[in-house]
Amino acid sequence: MTASGRTHRRALVLFSGGQDSATCLAWALTHYSHVETLGFDYGQRHRVELDCRATLRRRMAEQQADWAVRLGEDHLLNVDVLGQLGSSAMTDDIAIAMQADGLPNTFVPGRNLLFFTLAAALAYRRGLDVLVGGMSQTDYSGYPDCRDNTLKALQVALSLGVDRPLTLETPLMWLDKADTWELTQQLGGVPLVELLRTETHSCYLNQRDTLHAWGYGCGGCPACTLREQGYRLWLSRRLASF
Repeated sequence: MTASGRTHRRALVLFSGGQDSATCLAWALTHYSHVETLGFDYGQRHRVELDCRATLRRRMAEQQADWAVRLGEDHLLNVDVLGQLGSSAMTDDIAIAMQADGLPNTFVPGRNLLFFTLAAALAYRRGLDVLVGGMSQTDYSGYPDCRDNTLKALQVALSLGVDRPLTLETPLMWLDKADTWELTQQLGGVPLVELLRTETHSCYLNQRDTLHAWGYGCGGCPACTLREQGYRLWLSRRLASF
């Protein structure tokens, strides 16, 4: 959908400090008249991503005058209850591996369901009617709470639960990582690409010592591998188009 007829709406972006959520923030600032952000501290190993949020918000507001006007308040919620439900490679110092059910042990059951439920409650209080998340069914690890059908069902349930129509937007749902870099280019050109390359964080192992061509990270975990592959494919596609 285009921005036409929608710029009057008010959005809340699930904003972790990672590449995908930062891209979604830029997308929301392009589409809606007022945009607030929501982060979650759930005891994640890669907590450095939360430290990226303030810098990203400030520098994105500096990139385009209309973005600065549209960017509203930031919110951060503590949801460490997720770690109390059981261990995962996202919250505990254990090796990343596949589970018996075929899902990687980076899967945190119920995480996105809880995030959107809390976002809906905050949106109700703040007078916001669009919830934006960076979930993708194209480049993902099989997480069931990233699937399009899951989020469509959740949109219905949340709207009924607060007795107010809410729209769950997932602009990256059918994009691979190369497409996500291209969307960033379309939204903000080279300055935005460089900002997201250098200031977002995706590495599951919390490594932020080495700046690679595609960004900071260990270079070996699934998140780094996916980000690197997407960046290189995006560059090759752009070169081939010239």
